[in-house]
Amino acid sequence: MFKKILLILLLSCISATAWASGHGSIDLTNSIFGFTALILFSIAYLLVIGEDVIHLRKSKPVLVAAGVIWLIIGWVYTQNGVPLEAEEAFNHNLLEYAQLLLFLLVAMTYINAMEERGIFDGLRLWMVSKGLSLRSLFWVTGILAFAISSFANNLTTAMLMCAIILKVASKDKKFINIACINIVVAANAGGVFSPFGDITTLMIWQSGLVKFEQFIVLFIPSVVNFLVPAIIMSFFISNEKSTPVVSEAFQIKRGAKRIVALFVLTIATAVLCHSVVNMPPVLGMMMGLGYLKFFGFYLRMSLPRSLDKKRNKAEAENDAEALKKLGNIIPFDIFDKIARAEWDTLLFFYGVVMCVGGLGFMGYLSLVSEALYSNWSPTYANIAVGVLSAIVDNIPVVFAVLSMNPVMDLQQWLLVTMTAGVGGSLLSIGSAAGVALMGQTKGMYSFMGHLKWSWAIALGYAASIGVHFLING
Repeated sequence: MFKKILLILLLSCISATAWASGHGSIDLTNSIFGFTALILFSIAYLLVIGEDVIHLRKSKPVLVAAGVIWLIIGWVYTQNGVPLEAEEAFNHNLLEYAQLLLFLLVAMTYINAMEERGIFDGLRLWMVSKGLSLRSLFWVTGILAFAISSFANNLTTAMLMCAIILKVASKDKKFINIACINIVVAANAGGVFSPFGDITTLMIWQSGLVKFEQFIVLFIPSVVNFLVPAIIMSFFISNEKSTPVVSEAFQIKRGAKRIVALFVLTIATAVLCHSVVNMPPVLGMMMGLGYLKFFGFYLRMSLPRSLDKKRNKAEAENDAEALKKLGNIIPFDIFDKIARAEWDTLLFFYGVVMCVGGLGFMGYLSLVSEALYSNWSPTYANIAVGVLSAIVDNIPVVFAVLSMNPVMDLQQWLLVTMTAGVGGSLLSIGSAAGVALMGQTKGMYSFMGHLKWSWAIALGYAASIGVHFLING
């Protein structure tokens, strides 16, 4: 009996979605195929949210879900005699992901190269050695997280600042929790006013909806988003001195500053490619990877000469420790930096882009767009998008909005850029930075610890929206 009912459902779904004109997609929103795809995506995303508990890397469930969703689409379209339509839609979404992948791969390679050359370790050790008060440490790490995340991804920035907190106040659980909240809020806010600061900002810039220089108007609203909860939380932090930590001997490696300069040049190249000649920004980023590869070649070729010079100096000074370190130097390898990119994150993006793209092709994004942007004003819809990004990662949310492509002016596109970027700060699971710090602190920063301060973060969220409309019209 069950088999007969299932067969009738399948046949009715196919006939109901039959597509005769050859000029549009098949609506699967009320079919068993669409419902199956929705359930698959929901299960996959629940597994992603629970990554820190079940220790299943987030890329695995979304990769499988994306594959099954597009297999369903391919089968339905093949049965209706239009397989090329499904293939064309898949290739369109794949191209979107390919540009994002290569862009992020170059950015991650530069960040890994700067980390390997000791840029971030030098900053960390300098701060640790200062013996700042807990309140000063709270503010310094927050401000640095805000500033650095504008060009480095918020995950790397947050983990760097968290390492400083753990080094200085390893036994003060209360301070670590509130400092990590501040770091998460600051890192997410700092990524909003720069296309290089957050994946969602990058996606909106690459879509051509907002120009590179137009993002800067979000700077003041982003500052407000960070400052409001930070000021409130700072009143609950002791002003006692942290325990000074003796800084270990450290020196950044050869070429570190030049790699930073090359990264700035790469960003400029990407911006010029997009703004001047209307080519995708990824073209400039891949050129920038070439800059780094040439410089890596120079570092390798000049290494023997540099080692001989340092060895002669160490021998003249009878510095046995320096001679020992010179024997352990590993030549700069650009492919090692590429290999150390966050591949699980990059593959997770593939799964998200293809899942959301598949659901959109089935017709679900049209329904959501109708519900949000037709029944509500764009302002309320975009504020809701930010709140939703606290529960569901902002990447699929923003990709869904871009796929809907609602009719909005520049101020509204800037608003959704900001709300999606900072909305994830409302909960610890709302951003990659928050999830990473929960694992890094081994429970000292937790979901419930973050939730206690969500009201203050919500005040900053509301204030930043008000300031955006006050300043930007």
